[in-house]
Amino acid sequence: MSQGFAHSQQALRALAQTVLDHAAAMGATACEVDVSEGFGQSVSVRRQEVETIEYNRDKGLGVTAYVGQRRGHASSSDFSPAAVRASVEAALSIARFTAEDDCAGLPEAGLLAKKTMDLDLYHPWDIAVEAAIDIARRCEQAAFDVSPMIRNSEGATVSAQTSHFVSANSLGFMGGFATSRHYVSCSVIAGAGEDMQRDDWYVSQRDARKFPDAATVGDYAARRALSRLGARKLKTRKCPVIFEAPLATGLIGSFVHAISGGALYRKTSFLVDSLGRQLFPDFVQISERPHIRGGFASSPFDDDGVATHDREVVKDGVLQGYFLSTYSARKLGLQTTGNAGGAHNLLVQPGRHDLKGLLREMGTGLLVTELLGQGVNYVTGDYSRGAAGYWVEKGEIAYPVEEITIAGNLREMLRGIAAIGNDIEVRGSKQVGSILVERMTIAGS
Repeated sequence: MSQGFAHSQQALRALAQTVLDHAAAMGATACEVDVSEGFGQSVSVRRQEVETIEYNRDKGLGVTAYVGQRRGHASSSDFSPAAVRASVEAALSIARFTAEDDCAGLPEAGLLAKKTMDLDLYHPWDIAVEAAIDIARRCEQAAFDVSPMIRNSEGATVSAQTSHFVSANSLGFMGGFATSRHYVSCSVIAGAGEDMQRDDWYVSQRDARKFPDAATVGDYAARRALSRLGARKLKTRKCPVIFEAPLATGLIGSFVHAISGGALYRKTSFLVDSLGRQLFPDFVQISERPHIRGGFASSPFDDDGVATHDREVVKDGVLQGYFLSTYSARKLGLQTTGNAGGAHNLLVQPGRHDLKGLLREMGTGLLVTELLGQGVNYVTGDYSRGAAGYWVEKGEIAYPVEEITIAGNLREMLRGIAAIGNDIEVRGSKQVGSILVERMTIAGS
C-alpha cells in the first residue's frame, strides 16, 4: 500500500492561501477554496480467486469566487501554479457573467469555526495487498463453511481508504484534517434452481483494529442468505411493518432530506413550514452530535466553515430545527444550522427492545430487510418501495417473503412510529435501531 499523502497539511494550507491571495489580486470581493487528497486500496476475492486489486489516488481543488453577489465556481485536479491561477481566473470569469443573487456570499464571520479539535478520525491502515487478500478469502470461506446450500459468491472485499483536506475563505477561516474509513464486505448466493437468494453484510470502521474477525462478516452474510430460501409472496393487505436497523437509517434519511434547506426553499418538501410542529410520537428524540470521537460524520465545522454544535433536532416528537447551509438559510430568512454538506451524527434515541422484542411487540406483520427502487415523492410524502423480508406471526418469524411492495405516506409513517429498537446500526451520519411503523399497505399477489 502507498506510503502516505503526497502533500502535507501545511502544503494544502499554503495552496489554499495562494488561491485566496490570487483571487483578491484579481478583483474578487470574497473567495472560498477546498483542497483535498485521498488514496486507498481495495481487494476483491470471488470463490477464493483474486478478482480485482484497485489502487486509487485522487486530488482536487475547488474555488468559489464572488464579485459582489455574483458567484462563480471552478475546479481542477492539477496543483501546478499555472493550473491554480487558471482555476481562480475561471471562477472569477464565471462570476462576472452570472446574475446577482442576494443570498450568495460567505457566512457571517462570527459563525465561523475558530477552535481546532482532535476528533480521532484518522487511523490509516497500512495493510499489504497480500494480507488484504487473505482477509477477504477468510471472510468468503466462512460464508461457504456455514452450509453446502451456499452455492455461489458475489465476492468479499477489503478496502482501506484515507483522505485529508483544507477549507479556507477570505474572512480568515482555514481548517482541515485527515480521515480514514475502511470496510470489509461479503455477498453470497444460497440455494439452487428457481429458489436462489442473495444477501450481504459489511462492517465499516475508521480504525481497522476495531473490526470484528472477518469470518463473522462472511458467516452472517451466509446466514442472512439462507434464511431467505423458500420465500413466498403475500396477498395485498394492511399491517404493521418493522424496518430493520440498516433500512431504518434510510427512513430517517428521508426525514432529513425533507427538512433540509434546498428542499424547503424550493418548496419541494412535504414538511415545508414544519418547525415547531409535532411530526413524531412524543417518545421520539433525535439529536445531532457533531463532535463524537471517531464518528463517521464528525466535524468541527461544516462545508461553509461554520462551527458545528450539539443540538436537538426532534424533542418529544416536535421538530426543533432544520438542516441549513449558509445559502439555504438566507433563502428562508433563517440562520445557518452548520449543516452545509449534510447532517453530523444523528442519534435516534433507542427504546427498550432489541429486534426480537420488537417482533414480539408487533405480533403479526412484516419485517423488511431489503428495499428496492427509489419510490419516494418528497413533494407529497408518498412512499412506495419494492421490498423483501419476513412475515411475522405471534412475535416470531414465520417465513421469508419477496416480490412485494410497501406503501404509505411519510408524514403518516413518521407519526405512526410505534417503537424504536436498541439494535443500533451506524450507517454514515445516522445511528438508529429498527423502527416499527403501526400500519402500511403491502401490495402483493
